[in-house]
Amino acid sequence: MAGGSTRWQGRSVISKAVALLDAFGPSTPELSLGDLARITGLPVSTTYRLATELVEWGGLERAGSGTGYRIGVRLWELGVLAPRGATLREVALPHMQDLYQATRENVHLAVLDGREALYLDTIAGRGAVPVRSRRGGRLPLHATGVGKVLLAHAPESLLHEILDAGLRRYTAHTVVAPGHLRRALAETRRTGIAYAREEMSLGSQSVASPVTGSDGTVVAALAVVLRSGRGDLRRLGPAVRTAAIAASRSLQERERLAGPLAVRHSR
Repeated sequence: MAGGSTRWQGRSVISKAVALLDAFGPSTPELSLGDLARITGLPVSTTYRLATELVEWGGLERAGSGTGYRIGVRLWELGVLAPRGATLREVALPHMQDLYQATRENVHLAVLDGREALYLDTIAGRGAVPVRSRRGGRLPLHATGVGKVLLAHAPESLLHEILDAGLRRYTAHTVVAPGHLRRALAETRRTGIAYAREEMSLGSQSVASPVTGSDGTVVAALAVVLRSGRGDLRRLGPAVRTAAIAASRSLQERERLAGPLAVRHSR
């Protein structure tokens, strides 16, 4: 723990509090005081003080067992105020519902955030393939349909960063050769459609298309995810593309009436 204490010397209280919140995730929705101290490297006394203050504010809440912590509803209240996510979800939802009605498969809406695809909203198809994505979750750009759309229209510098970091292989079908990925992205830019075939998870495939703002900038990606072999992705592509174009028009109309929104790429 001494090394952890040295690591945090000179750091602000806010950075320490954020580190506590960042410790939570899909696989760690509930953490004990010891878990928080271990993950963050903060002293137990500091962890306890900050966690107590976050509980009082509502950013954390005590778990039912009384020995752990979980994310509090106050963070959700603040999160829904974020204009980028809220506006895109509101505008895209009717088109996502139309796409779901037409396919009865999983429908996803994602934006670029850093080097990952951040999922703003999902509609789960009854009986559809289980997926790793969830609302508020993140997945890699190179192994998902929405990710390929977002990466295809992102600055070239982002692609360089991702390639320099190395393309992680998630399945035997994941595209990990830089040249193959570049060709896939070029095809996505040409057609307006991206495909991912068992690249993130075995047994699932996706087709995605870009949502654009009034200045032509790609601000999100809309996708359908279904079981491998359940449908012809090439035939499904036009339906996804049509829904994405309709969502783009709705967003552009919103921007025309209310002015440009903060829905651009986040780096």
